[in-house]
Amino acid sequence: MTPQRFRATITTDPRNRATITAPFDPDQVWGPKANHPVGGTIDGKHVRGRLTPTDDGWVLTVTPLWLRDTGVTTGDTVTVELAPEGPQRADLADDLAEALAANPAAAAFYDTLAQFYRKAYLRWIDATTRRPDLRATRIAEVTALLAAGVKQRPAPD
Repeated sequence: MTPQRFRATITTDPRNRATITAPFDPDQVWGPKANHPVGGTIDGKHVRGRLTPTDDGWVLTVTPLWLRDTGVTTGDTVTVELAPEGPQRADLADDLAEALAANPAAAAFYDTLAQFYRKAYLRWIDATTRRPDLRATRIAEVTALLAAGVKQRPAPD
């Protein structure tokens, strides 16, 4: 997925949180999602977060700790580079992508997961390399868990 680079001013929202408004629509650039987990840089300093929709467009909230640790403050004009974080649906194996496409609730929830949870599900499915018969079963289980809004597969008893 193509990273987006732009200049923006760090402002505060009504709840006094530091925010950066993206000058693009990530749904159009990266595909529609409820929110977009992203990683990248602000003035060369690493940042992770989520682009969330607001009345004013898509916004990245910057934490007070990040501001403190980097010396960046509200009112600063910064160079931002953001890209989707973690495995995206377009990168998935065909069988898993088809299962998610067939279950919109599971797909929508998958899109909101942090990369840690996405990767954990994918590792569990990919561990079936020597038992292809088990792969379909695991994909069905993961799809059901995602549709139910479960971030992490429960540990076996």
